[in-house]
Amino acid sequence: MALKSTVFKAQLQIADMDRALYADHSLTLARHPSETDERMMMRLLAFALSVPPDTDRGALEFAAGLSDPDEPDLWQKDLTGALVQWIEVGQPDERRLAKACGRAERVRLWAYASSTPIWWAGIENKVVRLANLEVWQVDPDQSQALAALAERSMQLQVTVQEGHLWVGNGRDSVALEPRYLKQLQVRR
Repeated sequence: MALKSTVFKAQLQIADMDRALYADHSLTLARHPSETDERMMMRLLAFALSVPPDTDRGALEFAAGLSDPDEPDLWQKDLTGALVQWIEVGQPDERRLAKACGRAERVRLWAYASSTPIWWAGIENKVVRLANLEVWQVDPDQSQALAALAERSMQLQVTVQEGHLWVGNGRDSVALEPRYLKQLQVRR
């Protein structure tokens, strides 16, 4: 018998001063049986840091991710079905990233494992030409501390100021400092 996904509910309050974005979101996350709390919380963090200020070009949604190899962890589609954002969590290979960059206007990747420097050293030269790819790294100690905030029912506050992040649940708080591994290339 196949294992079922575990459902998590999150009330997310975002105060992102870097983007002048202040919003509340009621989210439902399905944690795949093979997914860890750390990865699920990284998906939640990716949502908080990528959600658009309005839905004029579609809403940011959790996609099938681990359950479907043709879908990212999160995506934003406009009203025509065109992909605005494709967001991955983890360490995908360069073929998956190139395919995503061909399908979406913007691709974001959030890497968080202790093996990220080794993975990035092997993939960096292969993805440098992907102009619409943005790659972030979260320190593994910080992502593990974020995982400790995971509960079946969560009320989280995410604050962003000058590139520094704080995620709290009223009892505990985690400070995060994601850093760019690869920035978007500005087209002129």
